[in-house]
Parts: sequence; C-alpha cells; structure tokens
Amino acid sequence: MTFGLDDFLSWDIIQSMLNYLFSPGDLKPPPANLPALAERLRVLAEPKRLLLLDLIMQGVQCNCELGEGLHIAPNLISHHLSVLRQAGLVKVERDSQDARWLYYSVNRQALEELNAAFGLFFDPARIRPRRPTCGPQGALVRLGDIAVA
Repeated sequence: MTFGLDDFLSWDIIQSMLNYLFSPGDLKPPPANLPALAERLRVLAEPKRLLLLDLIMQGVQCNCELGEGLHIAPNLISHHLSVLRQAGLVKVERDSQDARWLYYSVNRQALEELNAAFGLFFDPARIRPRRPTCGPQGALVRLGDIAVA
C-alpha cells in the first residue's frame, strides 16, 4: 500500500508552509542584542529609576543626596539603586575612610553600549516599505515556481 502526498497534507497547507519558509526579501537580524536591550529598557521604564539615573549622571552621588533630590524613602532608593546596579548601569564605591558611605556613579561603558544599541535599533534608516507576503497583495511562492529534481 502506498500513500501519496495528498493522503497526508493538503496542497493548501503545503502552499502556506512554502509562503512561510520562502518569504520574499532578505530578513536581517536585529542590529542589537535584543534581550540585553529589552532588559535595560525594562529597568529604565520605572520613572523613579530614570530620575535616579539622571541625578547620578549629574555627578557622583551618595544616598543622602539622592534622597534629598527625589523625596522618597531611603529603602526605596536602595531598591532602585540595586536594580540599576544589577543591570550594570550604575557603579558603587565605598568611602575609603568610612565604609558606611556609598557613592554611586554611572557605568559609562554600559551607557555607551545602551546608547549605541538604542540608536542602531531605532535608526529611521532601517525602515523599509511594507512588502506583503500574504493576502491578495502578497507575493506568494507558487508550487509551480519551485524546481523539483
């Protein structure tokens, strides 16, 4: 007993699969590391963290200076600073004479990487005209267009 292709798959399914696999045009990978960019954007999506980063960018800051600038509780400042540190956007340094004092500064390398990734990803030059691959205006790959050996 032999089975033909029609017994397992309908031609509509095959056509759909071909259109999906052989889409026209070159799809290029994103110009940035998307997981890293998404994580840093998630961290910066909190307005208090953006304010903290803004204050830190204005110069090295300690907890008390940051608290005065934001008018939020010290434990919340510590939490937001911890998240910024874990994301690699902020560096911390202890005072050499009194280790209880912590000073925060921007991780310049991480900020430059974020700026470059953001600029590459959101570069308007990347925008291409829409090329429909399905529907009535789509450039479908037809079964007859494929050479069979």
